[in-house]
Amino acid sequence: MTKRNRRMNLLYLPALGLVLLFVLLPLVTSVKTSFYNWNGYSPVKKFVGMKNYLDLFKDENFKMAFLNTILYGFGSTILQNVLGLALALFLNTKFTGHKVVRTIVYLPVMISGLIMGYIMYFVVQNTGAINEILGWFGLQGRDWMASGAVGRVFITLINSWQYCGICMVIYMAGLQNISRMYYEAAAIDGAGTFQIFRSITLPLLIPAMSSAFVINLIGGLKLYDVVVSLDLKLHRCPGISITGTLKRSRLVTLPRSV
Repeated sequence: MTKRNRRMNLLYLPALGLVLLFVLLPLVTSVKTSFYNWNGYSPVKKFVGMKNYLDLFKDENFKMAFLNTILYGFGSTILQNVLGLALALFLNTKFTGHKVVRTIVYLPVMISGLIMGYIMYFVVQNTGAINEILGWFGLQGRDWMASGAVGRVFITLINSWQYCGICMVIYMAGLQNISRMYYEAAAIDGAGTFQIFRSITLPLLIPAMSSAFVINLIGGLKLYDVVVSLDLKLHRCPGISITGTLKRSRLVTLPRSV
């Protein structure tokens, strides 16, 4: 290693220090704290070993929340990638107003998940927009969020719709990096639209697809704000996520005697 390379490596130290201070240290501290009975502020901690974890995995709400979180994570990821890819393919073409459409599609991403949940609450509640539209056709409305299955579907759809703009941007960047030479060669060989997509576009979008998948999966697995703002009453809600369950779990409960 040259002297110049050693000096360049020193530039990594500030970033490494920040990761250690704000990521690894809190993680280690949290794991250590989970083995104690602690109310969060008392100087006295009582070591209880694995009891907190055993109590957590015996909790039926946690089991339900775990399954819900898997659904939100992978369901939202699949939908966001499908919608994002479709929108990217459509908006990658030149037509009048395509920049305006891009902006409109991306706008929900800029809104807080909590605010989006409050907005959608007025769509799915008993007197919301969906039941109002059904009433125009003489159909009976319902409490859409009262059913666990329907509530999970709505939460997944809302989260997917809000953040599909991120996938759209990632895929558009990937599409614009694909050389036109490949498409021209395929057209000369007589390849159809589907063949071009399957043999050229899709394989060359795999790096973008990987990035979009990871980003969306992380976001879906830590979903919390939409669930809360839809007023699902977390203490018995069939749509609760793991993040919501941990908020009120026994790992750290306030107040709690020691």
